Amino acid sequence: MRWIAAFGLAVLLLTAGCGADPRESVSWAAGSTPSAVRTTGDAVHSSNITHLANVPPEAPLDGPQSWGTDLAFQDDHVFVGNFDGFTVLDVSDPARPSVVSRVLCPGEQNDVSVSGNLLFLSVDSPRGGPECGGGRSPREEAGDGDGGTWEGIRIFDIADRAHPRFVSAVATECGSHTHTLVPGKTGETVYLCVSSAGPVPESPTCPPPHNNISVVEVPTGNPASARVVSQPVLSEETDREGGCHDVTVYPEKNLAAAACFGDGILLDIADRVNPKVIQRVRDRENFSIWHSATFNNAATKVVFGDELGGGMSATCDSGTPRTHGANAVYDLGEDRTLTLRGYFKIPREQRPDENCVAHNGALLPVPGRDVMVQSWYQGGVSVWDFTDTANPREIGFFERGPVDAVAGSWSAYYYNGHIYSSDITRGLDVLRIDDPLTDPAKKVTVEVLNAQTQMSYPE
Repeated sequence: MRWIAAFGLAVLLLTAGCGADPRESVSWAAGSTPSAVRTTGDAVHSSNITHLANVPPEAPLDGPQSWGTDLAFQDDHVFVGNFDGFTVLDVSDPARPSVVSRVLCPGEQNDVSVSGNLLFLSVDSPRGGPECGGGRSPREEAGDGDGGTWEGIRIFDIADRAHPRFVSAVATECGSHTHTLVPGKTGETVYLCVSSAGPVPESPTCPPPHNNISVVEVPTGNPASARVVSQPVLSEETDREGGCHDVTVYPEKNLAAAACFGDGILLDIADRVNPKVIQRVRDRENFSIWHSATFNNAATKVVFGDELGGGMSATCDSGTPRTHGANAVYDLGEDRTLTLRGYFKIPREQRPDENCVAHNGALLPVPGRDVMVQSWYQGGVSVWDFTDTANPREIGFFERGPVDAVAGSWSAYYYNGHIYSSDITRGLDVLRIDDPLTDPAKKVTVEVLNAQTQMSYPE
């Protein structure tokens, strides 16, 4: 599995950079744990966070590694990715979510997005074929690692959400660890920006070099004809882990921010098929695996997250520098230049056996402020404010007790008044934040949310 290779890279870079002091020109801000802390069941949380509901894993998505992954939203429904498939839930009453369907379709990691009647899944492990029943490759079954014949994007028709239907699949170079939906200039086409690590020597699906992303064009009226239309090269370096982990696009601004393992890259996406590199930023002292990115609403800032340890390690303990496994906050100038201003990491120390690091998150639509919610694996869910880029601070959190395994919140997003967290082992959590700073977000409603496809909201 290529994320294990990324984990090895993270350990190597941590060893090289551990103990390095942050640059004098930037600051680190831990904020402070909200003074009022409450306990509910096995969780602790700030007094402004309420745990409304949990939907635990159920068959057929309840195996030993049926990990909950990413989330997408449409109308009153949430789509929850899982290493073994995906779940569709009705959240018209967020306090009482109900399962509409569970689809068994194994394929790491089943990163999910939705558009109209189409649902897309990322598969980043070589399979015997593109269909859900294709099974693992013969070499995997024999314990011989990667070596299958297919990996990439699966496409489902979700017009009937109770009975999603597999439509087609598109093979992509080195598979698809994540993908980002990019609307076309008309409703007739959507694009998927596909990210994956690599290369894997002697692999039929991921040969060297691999220093690019893939762009898949999907005609919405004929998704079976979806195909790869370009493979933009984002780096000329071929002597290290290539490709990107995640790309966040802001179509209205014609911008994208790509987290590409060793780099953060700003892109011009006016031409959806042929994005152009504007700037590349690096932080060799503090960052290991550039994991994800979030623009603020005005596109004057970018938050890059570092998944130090590949999500498998405890990096929120006292032995890890506070600028490692954290977020870096950059100002984005009118000339489209990124300038590093500060760092943010959750202020609560975790145990040395709790995997914890910055992971998936997105904005709350708070006019006039820059606030986002973010998952931190066993560090839980954090709501934090980066309006002051040099002094970000936490304003709320939800965290369960430790689990003796890889666990915790994989993705946490705000959607129409509530926070939804995909917990790796415990299913879907629904939270509500009630705070004067975030309450204005409750007035903003949207019909769809794919977190890596940012859309502007009224200021």
